[in-house]
Amino acid sequence: MTALFDAVMLSYDEPLADKLHARLQRILGTPVKRLHGVHGMRRAYRLAAEVVETEQFLLADGDFVLATEFALPAVEPLAEGVSMRVWRARNPLNGLIYGYGGLKLIRRSALRELGDAVDVLAALPGRCEFTADIAGTTRINQSPYHAWKAGFRECAMLARGSEYGMDDAEAAERIDAWTAGGDGEFAEFAVSGAREGVAFAHEAARHPALFDKLNDPAWLSQRFTGGHGEQAIAG
Repeated sequence: MTALFDAVMLSYDEPLADKLHARLQRILGTPVKRLHGVHGMRRAYRLAAEVVETEQFLLADGDFVLATEFALPAVEPLAEGVSMRVWRARNPLNGLIYGYGGLKLIRRSALRELGDAVDVLAALPGRCEFTADIAGTTRINQSPYHAWKAGFRECAMLARGSEYGMDDAEAAERIDAWTAGGDGEFAEFAVSGAREGVAFAHEAARHPALFDKLNDPAWLSQRFTGGHGEQAIAG
């Protein structure tokens, strides 16, 4: 019998990606394809559409920890006109629970028509569906660099203005939570990144092309090491 949904993990340099990939396969009870180290987020998402055999497929980031209670057989297909469903994820440092870092069910055909947006998947054609269900945890704090990068990118995009239509008040609440502090390993780096991300958004507002740097791994690494030394490789 052919599976209804394929599953793919997109990883780049996350230290725990191998273990989290194995966890995905164990909980889903099905092989999970893997794309690793692809430079450029748009390119990685478009390649994901080419490695799957089903029109709709599950997509997880390399820092996503799937909840043990997640049941693949209970996943309903996307309705007509919906390009992506996003399950919420827990942030282990600041307690936020929303779509950031969450599991996705996505259409292959929609990815092939991906437009341009800083928050790349916001450029999918059709509607995005956000479910209240929590599918797991986004393990952003795998190293000082990864914690910093998560805070920097997310708060820069929130401060710029959500491309998913989030209202300004909700975006401000999330920025406050990211920048106020947190508990857990490398939490201070996530807070620093969040605060620096807000400052970057104000800077880039005068030079909008700078926002594309948020999807450039080399630039992000250099930005971190420039302000935080060699901790980018610590883990």
